[in-house]
Amino acid sequence: MAYLEILQKAIQGSHLLLDEGVTLYTEASTAELMFAANQVRGRLHPGRTVSWLIDRNVNYTNVCVSGCQFCNFYRGANHKDAYITTIEQYKEKIDELFARGGEQLLFQGGMHPDLGLDFYTGLFRQLKGLYPKLKLHALGPPEVVHISQLEGIGYRETLEQLMAAGLDSLPGAGAEILSNRVRGSISRNKCSVEQWLDVMREAHKLGLTTSATMMFGHIETIEERIQHLVHVRNVQDEKPEGAAGFISFIPWPFQHEGTSLQKKYGITNSVTPEEYVRTIAISRLMLPNIPNIQASWLTVGKDTAQLCLHGGANDFGSIMIEENVVSVAGANYSFNEEGIQRAIREAGFEPQLRNQQFQPLLYP
Repeated sequence: MAYLEILQKAIQGSHLLLDEGVTLYTEASTAELMFAANQVRGRLHPGRTVSWLIDRNVNYTNVCVSGCQFCNFYRGANHKDAYITTIEQYKEKIDELFARGGEQLLFQGGMHPDLGLDFYTGLFRQLKGLYPKLKLHALGPPEVVHISQLEGIGYRETLEQLMAAGLDSLPGAGAEILSNRVRGSISRNKCSVEQWLDVMREAHKLGLTTSATMMFGHIETIEERIQHLVHVRNVQDEKPEGAAGFISFIPWPFQHEGTSLQKKYGITNSVTPEEYVRTIAISRLMLPNIPNIQASWLTVGKDTAQLCLHGGANDFGSIMIEENVVSVAGANYSFNEEGIQRAIREAGFEPQLRNQQFQPLLYP
């Protein structure tokens, strides 16, 4: 099938096959991809509104046994810089978050070898007891798999206990590229493709809202990127009726500074601004069943992220009050509340504050 026919199929909202997605990405021009993706975006989100979020990243620990070669945030359990965040530190961070009009923690960290389910459920209950309005967008499939293995229980039971303790939504962290070839090279100790997808299946059955991500621009092929999108789309198709499932998709480029991939193998971020815009567009076209596509200004900067709003993206993400993982690998952009709204308006859109469920909020 010629790529122009595939473009029309995508604009109509049909599910593209893997080879059709590859053909579209490799043969269509950037302008054609952006136009088609913008058509889909306009059908799903009529008007000129672009959503954004106030939340705070908090890392509960930097101790991790995963040993991912793209990460220079983690430390071993006995490292002098290893930490577990204290309740007093949480209170200081949450007080600042609430003072700035936010209510959500993006709560992530490492796969700590000694922190089991009781640690997380106890902490969630303590935080919700102190801050009843706090929302916890917490952990991710690799952490759920890790905790399940430590406890010797299934993913569903792990998620049920986390939800009972206060888990509000599950980030799509740790997806990297959903290819076992890639994962075997860059994140060998982390969950497999099947495990990542199975955790999300269970989360959706429980009615838990999730997101999906893709970190690209390292050792993966274009076909593996498109297969990643197909995996995510297929799991979204399986979600129960009425469940949000994957409410958003967020692709971002690998950040290489100081990572093992860079130091050992000379692998650096290969993603140009144009390639990122193309990836946003192909994501919008390949994922007609996921409502929101987010442009990662944190990793690509304001100008590229603004362009993405004309090529399929409808969300600008969070102001990221605190971010400690990709920033130590070279992501050095920042926004405050006024800056992110100004950037959206500069691109020709109207900013709309939201929560993790993509419900509109009034800006304070």
